[in-house]
Amino acid sequence: MTMAANREFRLKRRGFLASLGAAAASSLLPNVSLAATSGDRRLVVILLRGGMDGVDLVQPYGDANLGVLRPDLALTPASGLIDLDGFFGLHPAASGLMSLWRAGHLSFAHAIASPYRGRSSHFEAQDVIETGNPIGSGSRTGWLNRALALIPRTASRAAVDITTSVELIMTGGNKTDVWATQSDFPLAQDEINSLQALFQTDPVFGKAGAGMSDLDPLPPIVNPQARMTGIADLAKLAGSLLAEDYRVASFSLAGWDTHQEQKRSFAEAVRLLTEAILHLQAGMGEAAWQQTAVVAITEFGRTLRLNSMGGTDHGTASAALLAGGAIAGGRVLADWPGLAEGQLFEGRDLAPTRDIRELLAALLFQQFEITAANLNAKVFPGLGFDPSSLFVKTN
Repeated sequence: MTMAANREFRLKRRGFLASLGAAAASSLLPNVSLAATSGDRRLVVILLRGGMDGVDLVQPYGDANLGVLRPDLALTPASGLIDLDGFFGLHPAASGLMSLWRAGHLSFAHAIASPYRGRSSHFEAQDVIETGNPIGSGSRTGWLNRALALIPRTASRAAVDITTSVELIMTGGNKTDVWATQSDFPLAQDEINSLQALFQTDPVFGKAGAGMSDLDPLPPIVNPQARMTGIADLAKLAGSLLAEDYRVASFSLAGWDTHQEQKRSFAEAVRLLTEAILHLQAGMGEAAWQQTAVVAITEFGRTLRLNSMGGTDHGTASAALLAGGAIAGGRVLADWPGLAEGQLFEGRDLAPTRDIRELLAALLFQQFEITAANLNAKVFPGLGFDPSSLFVKTN
């Protein structure tokens, strides 16, 4: 690597990304946002940006076709998978969450998806999941912001975004504050891969990017340990805010666009998510945690078969993670569609059986008593949510 290239990568992350163009940078930053309302119950939404492979996180090892489709990714309890219920198992990189599972504070919703079926664009898919509108770009307000106005017990509302601008999920008529002092996280592996691919022909950035992972020590903008520490600290801080005045929170974790070397990159992303949830819980404290529902969602899943680079491409259905004392834990909620050839969506993806907006509506209904009429008319127009939903806690 040339000295010029080294100087480029000693730049702070924000300066580096700014040099690539603001439009591109805004799509790559791991954004974090917070919003708040009053009341006793809490809701935290974690956006897993990049397209999280739900079949890798919660593996249906009881489906004999899993090993046929994914001979290089499929695990069993004998090879490290953590058994959940005799049919599904948890990726070993999430082992830190098993204390929550045993306490009844962790569950999953599987084979769910937003209405987006395009596969081609992360940004279009993220618009859909953040606006709650099947035509994502047709709405410029986020469902979480719209929901704030409908919480019946709310005497005052506040929102805080820890990035440099408010995320779409929190954009809308309810006031939000902006806090950017800790948004300078190192890049996730999928962001590094994207930059390397984007600038591989550039004489300066291409050469520097190709040798990025060989530097000793790693520059701050690509250091995985620094990224882990930064997001863990931020999650703990978010928890402490929720323990005080805030009641609704949202933040984003990038790193799930596993087009190549999925075994390594996916495990890294799962460990980061695990640490974020555990530090969120620690920052919140037991009393607040008991009143909290955390949901981690993604814009789409991945293909079931691996590509030639040992990764997976954009797919359709995925899984959502649920955590907190307010959820009915210890369950994998699913109308499992099966993985036989004739059961796949378009012959390649896990078939979606539930609209992910049903899950989100159920959490808003359960945590804040927002009526089904308001959810279907004002938060997720046209959804048809019913309080008898599979996702509403009944015990």
